[in-house]
Amino acid sequence: MDRVDCVVIGAGVIGLAVARRLAQAGRELIILEAAEGIGTVTSSRNSEVIHAGIYYRAGSLMARMCVGGRRALYEYCADHFIPHRNCGKLIVATTRAETVKLQSIRTHAEANGVHDLQTLSGDAARALEPALSCDAALLSPSTGIIDSHAFMLALRGDAEEAGAVCAFHAPLLRAKARAGRIELDAGGNAPASLECRLLVNAAGLGAPAVARSIDGMPIELIPPAYLAKGNYFSCTARAPFSHLIYPVPEPGGLGVHLTLDMAGQARFGPDVEWVETIDYSVDPARAERFYPAIRRYWPTLPDGALVPGYSGIRPKIVPPAVAVQDFLIQGPRDHGIDGLINLFGIESPGLTSSLAIADYVGELADQ
Repeated sequence: MDRVDCVVIGAGVIGLAVARRLAQAGRELIILEAAEGIGTVTSSRNSEVIHAGIYYRAGSLMARMCVGGRRALYEYCADHFIPHRNCGKLIVATTRAETVKLQSIRTHAEANGVHDLQTLSGDAARALEPALSCDAALLSPSTGIIDSHAFMLALRGDAEEAGAVCAFHAPLLRAKARAGRIELDAGGNAPASLECRLLVNAAGLGAPAVARSIDGMPIELIPPAYLAKGNYFSCTARAPFSHLIYPVPEPGGLGVHLTLDMAGQARFGPDVEWVETIDYSVDPARAERFYPAIRRYWPTLPDGALVPGYSGIRPKIVPPAVAVQDFLIQGPRDHGIDGLINLFGIESPGLTSSLAIADYVGELADQ
């Protein structure tokens, strides 16, 4: 049986960020990834937005990790020449009733440490975006977009330069804690048995299943997995916006918003579709729900402009009836297994938060 100091399960953006942090701290490390490459699941199926940290529950891990992670991410992108754009976001109120809500959104954001929001009149918002229809808006200057794959490539490069090794087509089959060490078996084309001092479960959608495969992990501390599919539609018309456009949030979601890719192409979504199995197809009929929502802030959206884009699955650990979840990061003090760290429910803003989450895991590992 081969021995290694640390094993990270999952080569999505969180696993890669954690691996980079641990490897740069001098830990001998292997990344086990069931798929054929990095970031093939949730990390490559999202909006690629750098979030400011506006909406999350004050004091939550999501709020703390997003605000700290956003600052670290912009700095990392600049240092590593990662394509990104600090384009800003407008949260638009299209009725007087929604305008009243803008102040509470701003107050909540400030409680999270987001102090740069600016309240705009409808005229001021249209001065920035002439095609916009709104009564008022909040400008979030620190929201942006990023090339997530370039970011993950840079994280992998940093980790490997520090000595980390990636093993692909290597799903974790089982693991067992033994007197301060964890034994594990990996499958795939080249099955292997390993022993490590630190095991980090950063398997994203698969994190609860990975935890269940660890002998000794208390079952009652493993959250159930729920699948919330988010569908995106591309726009065949050139959208006349340079900022991201978000409606005032509704109960249960942020509404149908407009984001941009690095080429300036607009896309709309994600919506929320609770599913039982992983299926990334996008039903074209769902576009009919998008048109009226988008036309509240972009009235001139042409008929037939929305075409199915792609979809992603959020790694939910709360059922549909529960509107809010938080990141769940468990260390030995939580579950009693030395050398095991579980990361559950790392949905949006996971990409923005990744470097802060990695530091948090690094601090847990040091303990």
